[in-house]
Amino acid sequence: MQAHNEFKASARFALWTFAWVATVALAKFGPQLLWDPPQRVAGWAAVAVNLAVGIGWIVAFTRFLRTIDELQRKIMQDALAVTLGVGWILGFAYVVTDQASLVARDVNIAVLPALMGVVFVVAFVVGKIRYR
Repeated sequence: MQAHNEFKASARFALWTFAWVATVALAKFGPQLLWDPPQRVAGWAAVAVNLAVGIGWIVAFTRFLRTIDELQRKIMQDALAVTLGVGWILGFAYVVTDQASLVARDVNIAVLPALMGVVFVVAFVVGKIRYR
């Protein structure tokens, strides 16, 4: 029964993740590709849908965490802690260096979540290996 609940929560979480990614793409690319000339109402509607689906994603992730066993939850918690730390440290380090005019060019903000994704995957794999 536990495995069935875990699979169901994982599938639901995956669906919410894909839905959230789709709404990010809609909010980002919709103004240039779908509604030309750009319409402010449509743009704000896409952002509102993205925020609503994001809240659904958070709820699905919370439910997913409740269904996994204690060891998996510990591994996930450790990986999330490392990811949050890296995001905060590098994010604020960039802000400080940018404000001090130490950075020659602007960095695309998309680099930070991509980097955090890589850090999370590495930390998760390290946790799985460590608790084998």
